Amino acid sequence: MSEPAKSSGPAAEAPGKLEITPGRLVLVFLAAGLLGVLEVGALDFAYEKLGVPHRYFFMLLFFSWIGSMVNLPLFTLSALEDAKPTVVAVNLGGAIVPTLLSLWVIAQQSNPTPVLLSMLIVAGVTYLIATPVKGVGIAMPMLIPPLAAAGAALVLAPETPAAAAYAGGTLGALLGADLLNLPRIRTLGAPLVSIGGAGTFDGVFLTGLIAVLLAVA
Repeated sequence: MSEPAKSSGPAAEAPGKLEITPGRLVLVFLAAGLLGVLEVGALDFAYEKLGVPHRYFFMLLFFSWIGSMVNLPLFTLSALEDAKPTVVAVNLGGAIVPTLLSLWVIAQQSNPTPVLLSMLIVAGVTYLIATPVKGVGIAMPMLIPPLAAAGAALVLAPETPAAAAYAGGTLGALLGADLLNLPRIRTLGAPLVSIGGAGTFDGVFLTGLIAVLLAVA
């Protein structure tokens, strides 16, 4: 029986194996840093369009990020069949902070009707696309809500689209994705469901900001 041929050199490496080198690590960190700078710049621009003073920008960003890890329990729902009860909580960064900012934005408007109509449109869209996930809660895609919010704002408030895009998008996403889906939570068997929390934090937090960028672009 002939002995199997032995390979040597670069061909001997396992296929698909990525060699980590200092140069590649530097490139990864540079790319991550550039992405972070661009993201912060985009958020700063969005907040500026909303009329938020620049000195409050990083404070809002900090509370949104830290608050995304804080869930405040509200009440407990008895589950169907033999599943454990579900604790319903509200997420500080994904619900409370953007809601307060949305209410502030609405208060600055001489006519809040376009914002409220935008909110109802986004609520309807997010309710249709929000998906109950067994054992987890409610999840939704990230891009459809801001597209709906930006489109509604441009049609309903072409002169001041930023306010309608942000407040309508944020409150609409919370209403459609979370609040209107509370009756379906009993069937999911999730130990904790957080309004604006895991699964919907990105959707709610980014909906308003992306919608602003789309509306004023």
